[in-house]
Amino acid sequence: MALQKGVAVEPASGKLGILLPGMGAVATTFIAGVLAVRRGLAKPIGSLTQMGTIRLGKRPDNRVPAIRDYVSLAELDDMVFGGWDLFPDNAYEAALRAGVIEHDLLDQLRDELRAIEPMKAVFEQAWVKKLSGDHVKRGTSKMDLAEQLMDDIRSFRDRHGCDRLVAVWCGSTEVYREPTAVHASLAAFEDGLRQSHDDIAPSQIYAYACVKLGVPYANGAPNLSADIPAILELARDTGTPVAGKDFKTGQTLMKTILAPGLKARMLGLEGWYSTNILGNRDGEVLDDPESFKSKEVTKLGVLDHILQPDKYPDLYQGFTHVVRINYYPPRGDNKEGWDNIDIKGWLGYPMQIKVNFLCRDSILAAPIVLDLALFMDFAKRAGMQGIQEWLSFYWKSPMTPAGLYPEHDLFIQLMKLKNTLRYTKGDDLITHLGAEYYD
Repeated sequence: MALQKGVAVEPASGKLGILLPGMGAVATTFIAGVLAVRRGLAKPIGSLTQMGTIRLGKRPDNRVPAIRDYVSLAELDDMVFGGWDLFPDNAYEAALRAGVIEHDLLDQLRDELRAIEPMKAVFEQAWVKKLSGDHVKRGTSKMDLAEQLMDDIRSFRDRHGCDRLVAVWCGSTEVYREPTAVHASLAAFEDGLRQSHDDIAPSQIYAYACVKLGVPYANGAPNLSADIPAILELARDTGTPVAGKDFKTGQTLMKTILAPGLKARMLGLEGWYSTNILGNRDGEVLDDPESFKSKEVTKLGVLDHILQPDKYPDLYQGFTHVVRINYYPPRGDNKEGWDNIDIKGWLGYPMQIKVNFLCRDSILAAPIVLDLALFMDFAKRAGMQGIQEWLSFYWKSPMTPAGLYPEHDLFIQLMKLKNTLRYTKGDDLITHLGAEYYD
């Protein structure tokens, strides 16, 4: 991570190019949202970088600046957008198809959105079985495809006059695979690219191309992508930040809010049943059992890590946790999540909590993309490299070094994020002890 206290961070001057592998509902909702905000048509609700504050010093000091004023972050006006997709639709057409943002708002942004056309994607249907498209790259090997992506990145940077770049994966969930020998080292991985090894996924080719060029890379899906030894080795070599996995949006967001509360009050858990209906492209992709397996793994790990059954066996040992996602086209991007939570209280008496979250998947994800782009760019300028665990706040399955369990408690994650910002500025960390007020 190479985190330093009071480090001199290079200013966020000039243009920041944001590259988005996968220009579907999430990416176009993010792009259109930023365009709308910088034209004064909407507010950046949900974005910590744009609306959040950070306390400095003691409570009576009343030093609570906006995060965007406290640390050097790129301005929204300095952003330019690009990406790749297996469909040729420009950002306006893709946003219309996604059906997330109302037509009246999109029409006000039509010209800017139409100018954003996706580059041809690296795609292999064996990894996303429910999708197919012909706006894809052809190459003699997976290394050739990676080199084509690097050419795209350089061309985009030069064409738009970008001073810096970041990449945020907004593409589909790939089928579940465990790492193999080809992922174990950079040398093995590069040899695998040259040999077009079957175990190298398209998302890993994107991660390789970005990190090879020193472009910070954040993975918004549960794919392994950058979470393999080979890419982490490359990130160290190139001094590049990486982060992931899987945007923490609907149902899992609620779990990381509710589960810490149950644990804080020492309330037991018998079972947590979660089901979703979702009709967008993500729902279609997850209708494939192998892709759903990738999502299921990130979703199921949350409660175990928060509740720590091994340390609280009387409260949490052996609880039942079930997760389902059902593809239901009429719902579109408006996902509905139902949770039935069976808890136990004093003397073991049973109680229940019911949650019905009618959320908008891409509306929740878009501000995460914005914050990650800005914070990953900040990390690069602050000299951080490798896994950015301080950004766990945004992930269902945060990346950590081997042997270290991830922190899933949303409130601990937020404290970690803000303390990291304080640390880079050389300010005191906030512990909330408060003993000094009573001396």
